[in-house]
Amino acid sequence: MSVLAGAPAQAQDYNTITSFDGTPITFYWFPAVGLAEGERAPTVLQGPGFGGQAQSNPEAQGSGSVPGVGDLRQAGYNVLTWNPRGISPSGGEAQLDNPDFEGRDVSALISWVADQPQSQLDAAGDPRVGMTGASYGGGIQFSTAAIDKRVDVIVPVIAWNSLQTSLYKQTTIKTGWVNALLTGATRPGNTFSPSILKGREQARKGSTFSSEVVRFARAAGPDRVLSQIKIPTLILQGTVDNLFPPSEAIANYKALRANGVPLKMVWFCGGHGVCLTDAGNSNLPVEQTWLWLSKYLKGDASVDTGPAFTWVDQRGTYRSAGDYPTPDGRVQAKGAGRLTLSKKGGSGPYAGELPSTISPLFALVLRPTIPAPAKRSVDVTVRAEDAAVVVGTPKLRIAYKGRSDSKKVRVLAQLVDKRTKTVVGNQITPIPVVLDGKRRTASVPMEAVSFAMRPGQRLTLQLVAQSSAYNVFPKGGSVRFSKIRVSLPTYSGS
Repeated sequence: MSVLAGAPAQAQDYNTITSFDGTPITFYWFPAVGLAEGERAPTVLQGPGFGGQAQSNPEAQGSGSVPGVGDLRQAGYNVLTWNPRGISPSGGEAQLDNPDFEGRDVSALISWVADQPQSQLDAAGDPRVGMTGASYGGGIQFSTAAIDKRVDVIVPVIAWNSLQTSLYKQTTIKTGWVNALLTGATRPGNTFSPSILKGREQARKGSTFSSEVVRFARAAGPDRVLSQIKIPTLILQGTVDNLFPPSEAIANYKALRANGVPLKMVWFCGGHGVCLTDAGNSNLPVEQTWLWLSKYLKGDASVDTGPAFTWVDQRGTYRSAGDYPTPDGRVQAKGAGRLTLSKKGGSGPYAGELPSTISPLFALVLRPTIPAPAKRSVDVTVRAEDAAVVVGTPKLRIAYKGRSDSKKVRVLAQLVDKRTKTVVGNQITPIPVVLDGKRRTASVPMEAVSFAMRPGQRLTLQLVAQSSAYNVFPKGGSVRFSKIRVSLPTYSGS
């Protein structure tokens, strides 16, 4: 799980450039290992997670799904790491990877790279450049590639499509993650846009953001600039990432596929969150990164990067398809029930065992972000008659009526594997409902999941009134669901 980049393991003097608006941006430069005088190499730019500092150790090894600085240098790449705007010792205020701010900062760094004697050039002022990095270091790749055509290849890891759809799904604040992110990113010297700080305060007090905060998040993109990206892109996303879920990767994939670029998407068990099931080959994301860089940055045409979509299920089995698949089947179920709108008995915080690699302090921050089977819920059993590979976006339709003292009411939907006592993919979806005593209907796409069902295997759809991941502050009342229909997309390929 990677939210923030760790502190540098071995410090060295940093360099500084002045960005377009006078903001100083600090960075580190590491030439490839073994370059003789006059030899040049392609360059990889790697950004940190939100609030984290640039890696300053030239021998740093990879962690999780991102190659380390030392690994890249040994493989024949120059590496540049930097402290984003607002992250000390760089200046300015963090703007959430906005193309008009952080994107232009990285463009200035690329211009600096073009002047270095170790940099391979495609033309004068145009270095051969790729980008890697996770989370905040993933989002910046979209923002930079869209505005600077000198970027040749990107590998965004656990990035987002829109902060509105990820942090504010169905106009509901993802309170668990907003609190976790700002807690981890608030370090001495770090400075954030006032809109970020307002968003944190609003998350503490309620379930909705102000229009000012929403406009700020929408401006940061990167969904608004994806149509401008015309380079090879490898999207790596976590099936259990409930900050930037697979649905964010699907949106990025579809937007880039429309551009006709070389494109691949890989889902692995990781990201923002914890893999509570079998992860399978945990090295696959990094292995795919090396292939992608070799083919599209070094220009080795003989490299085979494999099918366009690869994903892992809860048993650690990887499958592939020639494209993000259109479902060719469905596992469906229906039900009904009454839900009391109470703060008690909802989904999460997760109280089960976490991997030993997670520190007790970090576990306190992380547990509220992880959904858990609820004690008070309306349940619908979903049974597979035959073996079924569920992959993609479940569809939920409800007919309901009810009353509540709350002005803005949300219920939440999750799929539970009662055998393992976990929520599928750690994913939960908020659903706005209008409780005025009248019969109403709603149709909602749930967060995308991956789950292989054996013949006769059951999952449980739970509708709940409260979640630690989305604190919706229920104030009483109830809702009667006269009709609940859920449909899980299935794929019959290998």
